[in-house]
Amino acid sequence: MKKQALNPYLPSWEYIPDGEPYVFGDRVYVYGSHDFFNGYVFCMGDYVCWSAPVDDLGNWRYEGVIYPRNEDPLNKEGKMCLYAPDVTIGPDGRYYLYYVLDKVSVVSVAVCDTPAGKYEFYGYVHYADGTKLGEKPGDEPQFDPGVLTEGDTTYLYTGFCGRGDKSRHGAMCTVLDKDMLTIKEAPVFVAPGVEYEVGTGFEKHAFFEAPSIRKKGDTYYFIYSSTVMHELCYATSKEPTKGFTYQGVIVSNCDMHIATYKPADMPTAYGANNHGSIVRILDKWYIFYHRQTNGSWYSRQGCAEEIHFLEDGTIPQVEITSCGLNGGPLEGKGEYPAYLACNLFTDVPSMYIAGDKYPKVTQDGKDGDEEVGFIGNLMNHATAGFKYFDCKGVKQFAVTARGYGDGTFEVRTEIGGKCLAKLPIQYTNVWETYTTDIDLSDGVHAIYITYVGNGNPQLKSFTLI
Repeated sequence: MKKQALNPYLPSWEYIPDGEPYVFGDRVYVYGSHDFFNGYVFCMGDYVCWSAPVDDLGNWRYEGVIYPRNEDPLNKEGKMCLYAPDVTIGPDGRYYLYYVLDKVSVVSVAVCDTPAGKYEFYGYVHYADGTKLGEKPGDEPQFDPGVLTEGDTTYLYTGFCGRGDKSRHGAMCTVLDKDMLTIKEAPVFVAPGVEYEVGTGFEKHAFFEAPSIRKKGDTYYFIYSSTVMHELCYATSKEPTKGFTYQGVIVSNCDMHIATYKPADMPTAYGANNHGSIVRILDKWYIFYHRQTNGSWYSRQGCAEEIHFLEDGTIPQVEITSCGLNGGPLEGKGEYPAYLACNLFTDVPSMYIAGDKYPKVTQDGKDGDEEVGFIGNLMNHATAGFKYFDCKGVKQFAVTARGYGDGTFEVRTEIGGKCLAKLPIQYTNVWETYTTDIDLSDGVHAIYITYVGNGNPQLKSFTLI
């Protein structure tokens, strides 16, 4: 049976950021780096892959480890992390995985006969004389490869540009020959870094990291993370190696710039870096991105939202939701886990995640334990938002909570709107369910749950009855 598609789209105990989605055959595959729950650095795990049927985007299958970090000859002891990868189909029909290790500035390549089989190390991107890209005098360090293959040519996009570093100029594009390794055209810059943004049209949204490339019709879409980190921006061109024009923001993982349900400058989630891309699945397009959990930069989860192209090819920014791949609102009845919160904030605005200073999505156990996530460290005036639900005949509302809290959960359908239900809670060290009547009209609604009181309770789920 088809399942509702939730956001994040993978199980709550899986941490796959930097998602690059592709449709191969009748399945969509997501390739990304691999964080750990309670990780202390980025990308601690081996590369794994998940896939889902194109017509059942709530039914994801774990494909297993596709590439261990010690497979690379430069990393036989496994001391370096596998940073964000990308995949493309070569002229020979095989699947090529491009990646960069965390302490070197060269691009590694692995290959496999199937989308999610065991990839084997293939080589390093290099010039005709054998010099590795990133090691030739004048080369800038390689980072976050994104790839697109057309015929016998592969376009490789790389780069990282931090504020204050004038040695790095922007995102680069390098043209590779049909062997997928040899450089046919040396790197050129396609989008400026922050130190070189003036007069380019990229001001305030300069390239930072996470280059990704897609083509729709005759237009190349260059997706990247900007200097502020929480947003995925895009630029377009009719040519893959030049002429890219900044177009706008596709998604922000703290929903900055969105002014539909809140002020545009109000962050309603705790963001940090971002990485992802766009993909067409059947007749719809989506943006894949990631969010931060556990009050940390290092436990990121993949999310997705449907996007729409205007007649001129531009993409209006989309708001973050709990139902991204579902094709519409979630069913307005039954129990939903609290980790689906797309909004999480207090009355002290913050664009960035900050440890235990704010509420957070977290879980019990250690990394790998299949423990369903919940919201922890709730505090007075903390709000969790869930969007959207198609409600019909809802008469009661329940929350399941635990922990040291003495207060009330208030339920609304709008930020700052009328309180529709109140559920008093008390200190408890086990999950307890509290139920009350609710005045909820039929229709598509957001659900905002605000804690008012003392202590720091935890929210496991809510139920529409």
